[in-house]
Amino acid sequence: MERVAFKMKLFPGFEAEYKKRHDEIWPDLVALLKETGISEYSIFLDDETNALIGFLKVPDAKNLDTLPAQAVMQKWWAYMGDIMASNADNSPVSVPLKEVFYLP
Repeated sequence: MERVAFKMKLFPGFEAEYKKRHDEIWPDLVALLKETGISEYSIFLDDETNALIGFLKVPDAKNLDTLPAQAVMQKWWAYMGDIMASNADNSPVSVPLKEVFYLP
């Protein structure tokens, strides 16, 4: 199982809205993420910087490369684009994080 971590940027003032949207995450998006092999997916918010830190486990990180082509993923990105930094294709600006310590 591979561990993947990344950071994204939430626009100021949208903390509650971000949480609300994730509390109401679409069942078809959850199904897609699970079909991709994703488990233990968490997103943390740093209140000081509005950085979102994502962490997930997946059997093979290459599986994540299939997500951008999925309609429900594109729809989710468009839905979230008004409250967070996004690329031209509506995908979130996401920066991979390098693991520097792990205690199994």
